[in-house]
Amino acid sequence: MVSGAYRELFIAVAGAAAALTGLLFVALSVAPRRVLVSGPPVIQQVRAAAALLAFVNALAVCLFGLVPGTNVGYPAVVLGIVGIVFTAAAVRSVLASTATAGQQVRQLELVILLLLIFGAELAGGVTVLAEPGNGGSVQTISYALVASLLVGIARAWELVGERDTGIVASLMVLTGHASRRRTAGPSPATSPSQRSTAGSSPATSPAADDAEDGRTGC
Repeated sequence: MVSGAYRELFIAVAGAAAALTGLLFVALSVAPRRVLVSGPPVIQQVRAAAALLAFVNALAVCLFGLVPGTNVGYPAVVLGIVGIVFTAAAVRSVLASTATAGQQVRQLELVILLLLIFGAELAGGVTVLAEPGNGGSVQTISYALVASLLVGIARAWELVGERDTGIVASLMVLTGHASRRRTAGPSPATSPSQRSTAGSSPATSPAADDAEDGRTGC
């Protein structure tokens, strides 16, 4: 069981993770039944699963770490392995999907973040099991849990807010590449009002017809 300042931190992280997990379920249940993420459905499924796993990871490690007599290294190792296996499965699913090369590359940021978080958590858990009194390893696990919460929040916002919050996407918005990419997309079809205007432009008004008839009669 963690003690001292880490105990207070684990309590705070557990409370935040529990609240965010509940809000994620509520948001997904009331969200419109439509594709919230551009691209094939597998991308949306991977991001939703990544958000849920990030919250559950922080919640489970903190709760088990608060159980008296439990070494926090055990839940850290188990969730670290689960996270790495999930990341590998997500990569395989995205590569096997119908996503374009650009869409697959944009998932690279999520994959790197997950590998860093769960890899650090796994390494810290193994060290704590080998050296139970090693405070540095507990601190590493704590950093991984806080980062897991932040990644989960970002992925959940992508699902509900329809906005890519990744570093690459944000830089593209700042540099204007995202707007140009949207502008350079398929040429927009002519709107009905434009078609009606274009179709009626050759026709002359009644007043013009009367004036023309008067000139002809003269």
